[in-house]
Amino acid sequence: MPTNRRSFLASATLGGIAAALPFSSHAAVSSTDFSKLDEAMNRPVFKKEFFISPVIIDTIELLRYKDSFLCRVRSKDGATGMSVANSQQMKYLYPIFVNRIQPFFIGKDARELESLLEEVYVYDSNYKLQNLAFWDPLATLEFAILDMMGRIVSKSIGQLIGDKIYHTSIAMYQANSERDITAELTVRHLQEQLAGSNAKAIKFKLGGRMSHPEFPAKRSEQLIPLMRKTFGDDMVIAADANGSYDVKEAIRIGKIMEQYQYEFFEEPVPFDWYDETREVAKALKIPIAGGEQEPSLHNFRWLIGTDALKIVQQDQFYFGGMIRSMRVARMAAVSGKLCAPHTTGDGFGYVYLAHFISAVPNAARFHEFKDLSKGLPFECKTSSLKSENGIVKIPTGPGLGVDIDPEYVKKHVVIKE
Repeated sequence: MPTNRRSFLASATLGGIAAALPFSSHAAVSSTDFSKLDEAMNRPVFKKEFFISPVIIDTIELLRYKDSFLCRVRSKDGATGMSVANSQQMKYLYPIFVNRIQPFFIGKDARELESLLEEVYVYDSNYKLQNLAFWDPLATLEFAILDMMGRIVSKSIGQLIGDKIYHTSIAMYQANSERDITAELTVRHLQEQLAGSNAKAIKFKLGGRMSHPEFPAKRSEQLIPLMRKTFGDDMVIAADANGSYDVKEAIRIGKIMEQYQYEFFEEPVPFDWYDETREVAKALKIPIAGGEQEPSLHNFRWLIGTDALKIVQQDQFYFGGMIRSMRVARMAAVSGKLCAPHTTGDGFGYVYLAHFISAVPNAARFHEFKDLSKGLPFECKTSSLKSENGIVKIPTGPGLGVDIDPEYVKKHVVIKE
């Protein structure tokens, strides 16, 4: 197989810092020395210096219309911000938002957002809810506050959380999430998807998910070579196992992926098998990616510092927002690793991913794009938010840079409890 294909992992804008962040194990921080990771993790993220006067949060409203959830915040001076929740999760988790998160932020100065995100974790023993059940609702509020703050100072969300804007567009990869169908049918469906997106990279599912038996049997080992044969040497290909294998089987599957020059192997073993993840990583040359389900900064610190992961995939919703996610990206950067976040949130989550990536210098070259929800009417003056020959332009307006139709917002009612 030729070896001069474009790389899924090569950042389009690393440029001059490439030498400082070589993608190799010897460049990573030693597993016994976490000092560089700690320094990167603890450096302030939110640019509070943009704000001279206090921005006191006056009201926080979680709004619902059928299975659509919006969050609206308003300051005492009348500034507003809004976010679109991950409705798939919020329809179960809204009591946590209303009863455990919302009360803490009322009356607080939004300029102190970074410290408030840490304090609310302890408030009312919220740390006992550690995981998606807590972080997803908190991310929904953080996004709305960032939207409000960006509108106040006419800055994009990326400008509020990054040292500079590193990316103005995103090259997308086409993802196929199907299992339990034949290898041939999976390929055919992916061909149909690519006809619409024109993506130059693809990712598909392996295994049976979280160690369940694979169906049809031996689908993975048939699919890996078939993908390369079908799409050719120039297509960048990766695959996600969603924790389907034990260590021995993950290594076997990974070696087949190496034979066909795949770019990364996502979640080869269950996501909370930390030592096993590192064991697989040590046995393979293909980079291991993960972190979609990870709720802990400290666990990310270990996964990065011990070389268990070469690519971090923190999800902005599942991990509690962009500020926490930026801490992970910074730890990855100082250890020569890349950031390719997972995206969720009913399609609109991609907008948050786009703003986050705009501020990440060590972002991977390709990122997942999910079609935006057809049921959410909005206007974006600076981007179509659609794939144009495999490229999506990142919005540049203040805050989120997207305005939701006021008439649609009016259909929602405030959730009281």
